[in-house]
Amino acid sequence: MRLSFTLTGMLTLVNMLLMAQTGTISGRVKAANEVVQFASVVMIGVNDGVLTDSLGNYSFKNLKAGIYKLRSSAQGYLSSVKTITVTEGENVVTDLVLTKHQHQLDEVVITGTLKEVKRIESPVPVEVYSPAFFKKNPTPSIFDALQNVNGVRPQLNCNVCNTGDIHINGLEGPYTMVLIDGMPIVSSLATVYGLSGIPNCIVERIEIVKGPASSLYGSEAVGGLINIITKSPTTAPIVSADVMATSWKEFNADLGFKFNAGKNASVLTGANYFKYDNIVDINNDNFTDVTLQDRFSLFQKWNFQRKEGRALNLAARYFGEDRWGGDVRWTKAFRGGDSIYGESIYTKRWELLGNYQLPTKEKLMLSLSYNDHDQDSRYGKIIYDAAQRIAFTQLTWDKTIKRHDLLAGAALRYTFYDDNTAATAINSINKPDKIWLPGIFLQDEITLSHDHKFLAGFRYDHNSRHGNIFTPRIAYKWSINSTNIVRLNAGTGFRVVNLFTEDHAALTGARFVEVKNELKPEKSYNANINYIKKIYGRNGMFIGIELTGWYTYFNNRIIADYDTDPNKIIYDNINGFAESKGMSANLDISWRNGLKILAGATYMHVTTTENGVKEQQILTEKFTGTWAVSYKIKKIDLAFDYTGNIYGPMRLPLLGKLDPRLANSPVWSIQNIQLLYSGFKKCEIYGGVKNLLNFTPAKNNPFIIARTDDPFDKHVQYDSNGQVMATPSNPYALTFDPTYMFAPNQGIRGFMGVRYTLK
Repeated sequence: MRLSFTLTGMLTLVNMLLMAQTGTISGRVKAANEVVQFASVVMIGVNDGVLTDSLGNYSFKNLKAGIYKLRSSAQGYLSSVKTITVTEGENVVTDLVLTKHQHQLDEVVITGTLKEVKRIESPVPVEVYSPAFFKKNPTPSIFDALQNVNGVRPQLNCNVCNTGDIHINGLEGPYTMVLIDGMPIVSSLATVYGLSGIPNCIVERIEIVKGPASSLYGSEAVGGLINIITKSPTTAPIVSADVMATSWKEFNADLGFKFNAGKNASVLTGANYFKYDNIVDINNDNFTDVTLQDRFSLFQKWNFQRKEGRALNLAARYFGEDRWGGDVRWTKAFRGGDSIYGESIYTKRWELLGNYQLPTKEKLMLSLSYNDHDQDSRYGKIIYDAAQRIAFTQLTWDKTIKRHDLLAGAALRYTFYDDNTAATAINSINKPDKIWLPGIFLQDEITLSHDHKFLAGFRYDHNSRHGNIFTPRIAYKWSINSTNIVRLNAGTGFRVVNLFTEDHAALTGARFVEVKNELKPEKSYNANINYIKKIYGRNGMFIGIELTGWYTYFNNRIIADYDTDPNKIIYDNINGFAESKGMSANLDISWRNGLKILAGATYMHVTTTENGVKEQQILTEKFTGTWAVSYKIKKIDLAFDYTGNIYGPMRLPLLGKLDPRLANSPVWSIQNIQLLYSGFKKCEIYGGVKNLLNFTPAKNNPFIIARTDDPFDKHVQYDSNGQVMATPSNPYALTFDPTYMFAPNQGIRGFMGVRYTLK
């Protein structure tokens, strides 16, 4: 017993001596005042490491006196290194702080489900683009800025007046709904003529949903929707300005400023002015290569502070534009005449939108919008005067009951449309188009478990002309883990056609318009699957991969037939069906040293099958690609951006078998470079080159616009069947036609600009 006691005492004494010579390091790993579970803490230079427990605790024991470096890291966070000095026998308690990786800071989105939700939590895939993305290739309008978004293509529809629309996954502009702050105020006439006038300085972000969203937003949201979210007056800079000019003598200016109107109101004002009056005719066809424009837009948004944080916002916008293109000799004295051809469009537009949260216990939100669009235009000697008024109101109820996140709503939309064409005339008597569209919708997002969500939605609308319309949809999200997410969406869509307001080709050129039958609403059925993979490196490297596959089937698809009769555009519901299917991939790679790569590719097959014959849709490419390579040299405050896109061949509208123009477009690409210096405190200076390859559709084509020497077809001869005859002065048997358009007709040019921001 005495020997055992002696040995025990000796061991205790030795252990006490060892402990007196060693120390410990312990503490927690935190990020933004929250503990980080299962973070890795490694002692650099020593083969030792631990994982934090469920409370974020870590510890290292039996450490000799010295200097130690601890590297802490966790998935979704930037790794950090902390140096700690341990004296003999000291117990050091210190917390290690991590910073969330920039790609882990999930944006709040509203477009997919009509309510605020973190993007990573939304069962509907929503793409989010910030102003920083669009600054990589600065443009004078949002219409032009969308050219670098994968699967989205701004399509110019006329070589003379350069009007256009937005294609999503190969579907034409009328299938794309454009919203401002969730309000459907950019549609029909404004889709073609008013999309360019939204000031860039007021944009907080742009959210894009690809695929039908009719169960929430109604008609037009068949191919997808683009929601332009404007800045909040409370968080916007005090003053912001962006002025840019190009070597083609384009001038663009954005100005934004905010102020407080009393204690409870803040006001944001944004203005945009764009001027281009330089006549350019590089292809020597005596027609302007680019439309001349004089455009002004003014936007103002009021935000009111209310009790309990209830929302009250009001916004208004005015847009005015004077644009013309055509014969380089044209002046306003020839407007509407038949001696010198010009297309002249005067547009005036007012918009009002707002939302008001009712003072009730339940979350009830009342939203409204109204727009007034007047257009005075001349396409050669064709007069097209149109007026459109759209009023929209919606009441939504947002309620969470246990696992159910409910959204219910009732909406009413009234559309008034009048023009001087046969579209609003019955027996030569003017009959403006008046459509009432009341609707109700219900959506239930069910949290099945931490990793599984299911959404079911249904909408019922009653169109005063076409009757009852039902649009259900479902969505499912599976979070395999924090870096792997799968989403599955399926639904239906519908669209009521307003022919003359949506298709510019129906008004320009010498083709006659023929509507064979009364046009029925189009219906679609869509399914898509989306997969997101996030990879985080130890040194701040991030790789994001997003893959999407989709399929859309159309009934009653309305096709503009350019092929049956070269002298006509024939509109009718298809006698068969149409399909849009494809796959897209987005890649996002960033390094801590300032290098960042964004790249995207889309393959699509958009076809119509009529009477058993399948054909590729006209003016639709099979593949597209986009990229943006950015690198910032922080030491000298200099950033470099190389952006571009590439498009595959598309079938083009020809005027007959003798037409010598290319039947299919070539593979073409628009590429740009930019240098940006940010060394000044409140200013940025940028400049670069657009369209580096100097590509225009005139390359390898004998001409783009047919018969610019005879735009009124005064010397065209027809046979007894009404077909154009080939003559010595018209060897290809053509009529005047500016609709052969697949790429911008603007070549290489330099640009330079200055930005000023006072926060």
